[in-house]
Amino acid sequence: MDSFEKHGLDESAFDDKGLSSLRTFDAFPKTKPNYTSATARGGQWTLAIIILCTCLTFSELRTWWTGTETHHFSVERGVGHELQLNLDIVVAMACHDLHINVQDAAMDRIMAGDLLTKEDTNFAVWTDPRKRRRQQRLHESKRDVERKRAEDEDSHVSHVLGHMRENVGKKFPKSPRVPRGAPMDSCRIYGSLEGNKVQGDFHITARGHGYMEFGMQQHLDHGTFNFSHHINELSFGPHYPGILNPLDRTGDTTEAHFMRYQYYLSVVPTIFTKRRVSTRSGSLDPAAIPQPPTLDLAPDIKDANKKKKDGPVKHMVNPDKGRDRKSVFTNQYAATSQSREVPGNTVPGLFFKYDIEPILLIVSESRSSLLGLLVRLVNVISGVMVGGGWMFQLSEWAAEVWGKRRSRRNTGMIGVINGDVNGDLDSKR
Repeated sequence: MDSFEKHGLDESAFDDKGLSSLRTFDAFPKTKPNYTSATARGGQWTLAIIILCTCLTFSELRTWWTGTETHHFSVERGVGHELQLNLDIVVAMACHDLHINVQDAAMDRIMAGDLLTKEDTNFAVWTDPRKRRRQQRLHESKRDVERKRAEDEDSHVSHVLGHMRENVGKKFPKSPRVPRGAPMDSCRIYGSLEGNKVQGDFHITARGHGYMEFGMQQHLDHGTFNFSHHINELSFGPHYPGILNPLDRTGDTTEAHFMRYQYYLSVVPTIFTKRRVSTRSGSLDPAAIPQPPTLDLAPDIKDANKKKKDGPVKHMVNPDKGRDRKSVFTNQYAATSQSREVPGNTVPGLFFKYDIEPILLIVSESRSSLLGLLVRLVNVISGVMVGGGWMFQLSEWAAEVWGKRRSRRNTGMIGVINGDVNGDLDSKR
């Protein structure tokens, strides 16, 4: 037989070219359109699968956008020197009758009464005088439920960073306006104090009681003692007015003159950050822990002769070094309280004892990579489509079996009706 070459034909022209040779490796089944038919049940399943895929996709996108939070504990690195105390409290006594002091374990005393702002106010405008029950008895009230929800929100990184960015210049709110004719029977004490980062005691006592100071030796009449109080804010570290602390918006009222309130606080240094601080295995990476703004040693700028560099040296925060807009360096604390009426030979008042815990809590919020998000989306959509296809086939098979059984029953009934008991059909005449 003559070959194709003798007639001027190329046998290679009849072969597959390019990627068409890969058809032999196609493992995906194909069905011709002539053998498929659209049904209402198939359209319903398709619509349900599309809605489910859309919902799961939005859920994955939302989870990826918000990120995941992890909590790590570590020993605090470095040496802490200073601790800021933010206080806003209302005491049901006149301002000139109160004595405010801070003493720490280093035996340093701070005359807090001279550094904090004191304003005469009315106690009723801060609290509801009709509710005389103590705060400990209100665990099941609606107010406590809302409070727990607010505390839970303030424990998340995004919420804390939002408080840091809003109202940067805002410190303490203004006192509410006192109605005309209302007595000025209370004192609002608010402000920030700088102290040593060690165990300390902050207390508010009556004039002439507690620490004896020059010019304050005169004792106050015991009948004027009233240490009913309302704590608007008590926090440690940088002042963020929006964050709710355990003692914020709490207080107590009493009719006894010699009442002693003691609050025990355990302060834990805390870092809220959106930076990745863990390794691939999930453990904490010490080198990735954000560091607070550095403290630079610089000569005292108040020195009259600025050219001299041998003046007194002090710590000054350098805002240009160590600034981190994705991290918040603050402190959290746990509080327990005890209140009791004391005899006349004991000093009444408000006593806040705080202790600095030697651990560091790091709350980090991280977001997976874009490639990881795409992989999860593909897995979710493909899984739903495959599972939906199996469910559709099972439903079709169940519908087919049910239809056959139903048709058999109907056929048997027709045969009995048209025929006699012996099965003989009526002869047609």
